[in-house]
Amino acid sequence: MNATTLPTHHEEIDAALPSSPPVASHAERVLIVDDVPDNLALLHDALDESGYTVLVAFSGAAALESAALMPPDVVVLDAMMPGLDGFEVARRLKRDPATAAAPIIFMTGLSDTEHVEAAFAAGGVDYVTKPIRPREVLARIAAHLRSARAQRQARNALDAFGHASMAVHEADGRCVWQTALARSLMADYFTGGHFERGRLPPEVLVWLHRESLRRRAGAEPSVLTVLPQPRADAPPATGAALATRGAKRLSFTLHAVDPDALGEGQWLIVMREADDAALMDGLIHGFKLTAREAEVLYWVVKGKTNADIGDILGSSPRTVQKHLEHVFEKLGVETRTAAAAMAMGRVRGLEAGR
Repeated sequence: MNATTLPTHHEEIDAALPSSPPVASHAERVLIVDDVPDNLALLHDALDESGYTVLVAFSGAAALESAALMPPDVVVLDAMMPGLDGFEVARRLKRDPATAAAPIIFMTGLSDTEHVEAAFAAGGVDYVTKPIRPREVLARIAAHLRSARAQRQARNALDAFGHASMAVHEADGRCVWQTALARSLMADYFTGGHFERGRLPPEVLVWLHRESLRRRAGAEPSVLTVLPQPRADAPPATGAALATRGAKRLSFTLHAVDPDALGEGQWLIVMREADDAALMDGLIHGFKLTAREAEVLYWVVKGKTNADIGDILGSSPRTVQKHLEHVFEKLGVETRTAAAAMAMGRVRGLEAGR
């Protein structure tokens, strides 16, 4: 019997590679990171010839600085470097919303299971072993960029239909990715810089933990509603300005996703903004209410309790009740139900007149 020569791992890869290197579709940025410059020369030249914009860093710290200044579309990252190793660099890139969506391909001379698992645990999507074979790396980069583009287009489509969305880790509220509209709304509604650091604001994180437990128990979804937080350097809102702020609100809903699509322990949050400034103005002028009284009546119509309204408006339930008593007096009613009915009649009249 003649002996049969089995193909090596590299021969199998060569057979699957395209005959010519893939060409970048629009000068996508590739950040390559290795503390040994000689290791990057061939890869740099191959990427440049294929039309990519090549960014080079020779340390973990330099890689993070480069990514902050010019977020890459994909990262090819050496696993073992002095100082910040590749695993820690990957974790930090994934924590930053500006770079979280970029696929990370590890370069390593270590092929044992422990280091491969560490690469994927740190956020890597793939790995190649040294010595680097440029054609192989180019093929992998092209494949992961196609996937990243498809995900980006899906996020842009969500934005186009007004569905501001973000994927988050349940454990710590870390944002995996977010649409541009989601980023804009979070900046408008929250102060404190939590989201700028890639984390959910505390009140949204508390809701995420509570809501995820409820959903696992089979409960019906509940919605978190928040009002824009006043800026520290802004003057106190009064009158029309207060009414306008109260008319705008951001609602959060939680959606379970396939773990294979986002990863274990991750959820999709969808946000919608509503602006009822015209309706709020109608309540103020129709019933001669103050801006705060109109806000309280608005949320009574929505079926909220005093405690709920206090949470939304940043007031105590007792303060809400005092405002509500003034509303009853001005409307000439004695109960929440009667006040809500009168307000609903006013709202329907405004909507019919539009």
